[in-house]
Amino acid sequence: MSRREIQNHHFFHIVDKSPWPIMCALCLLFLTSSAVLWFHTGVSTFFNFSLLILVISSCLWFRDVIREGTFEGHHTIEVQTSLKYGMFLFIISEVMFFFSFFWTFFHSSLSPTTQIGSIWPPLEITVLNTWEVPALNTAILLTSGASITLAHYAILKNEREEVINGFLITLFLAVLFTSFQLMEYFGSSYHISDSVYGSVFFTLTGFHGIHVFIGTCFILVCFFRFLNYHFTPNHHFGFQAASWYWHFVDVVWILLFCTVYLWGNSYNDGLNDSLIRFFLK
Repeated sequence: MSRREIQNHHFFHIVDKSPWPIMCALCLLFLTSSAVLWFHTGVSTFFNFSLLILVISSCLWFRDVIREGTFEGHHTIEVQTSLKYGMFLFIISEVMFFFSFFWTFFHSSLSPTTQIGSIWPPLEITVLNTWEVPALNTAILLTSGASITLAHYAILKNEREEVINGFLITLFLAVLFTSFQLMEYFGSSYHISDSVYGSVFFTLTGFHGIHVFIGTCFILVCFFRFLNYHFTPNHHFGFQAASWYWHFVDVVWILLFCTVYLWGNSYNDGLNDSLIRFFLK
């Protein structure tokens, strides 16, 4: 039992007053509002300023949480259990977030309107080759999921060198995935404004890319924390939460690859018609 637990006579953390939650909430409000202004007027000054303040406020908030859990001993077993429930609910909210975009994709692809030629992908849209960058990125992301899992097991076994190798491999693959995704964007023959296909494609893959970037930052922070001996085999929830988030990103990409790239891009090849006839037999 820590000194703070003895002083409070309980195992729970009564959070101190902090300005960062309200700051982050206001920054998110201004970020979305300024994004709408940017889309309609082309002025991105307010968006960039809101994003900068959000990043600074988030870093200071996370700094305080790391101090509370690592140096002040607030994250007891009961507190860690509550944090696990919170992370689980957060991932559930992310599932609902992506569910709405997948719903849009299937609504548009299963019943294409006459405005896009009653076919999916729409006429005049040259889709990306499924078995080039998308397939390579799938292999990269699945490999990174395996490496982060190996790092987790190495933490449990207290094998420091293996943990560092797992971190480095995961971070390298994450940066490689993002680089290939950007290369695919710049090489695409269509844009987000090119019919509903472009809107759905870039919204789905773009938001997934943002989640990959956030997960990469999450793992990078955990890597530096591990180098500073913040994690032990019995106390490493920060890393555990990062690994959960990364596995969620993996699962979303698999669904995205199978639907948007594999199934959605094969409509003109007659594969969809064959599948429909097969299941209707």
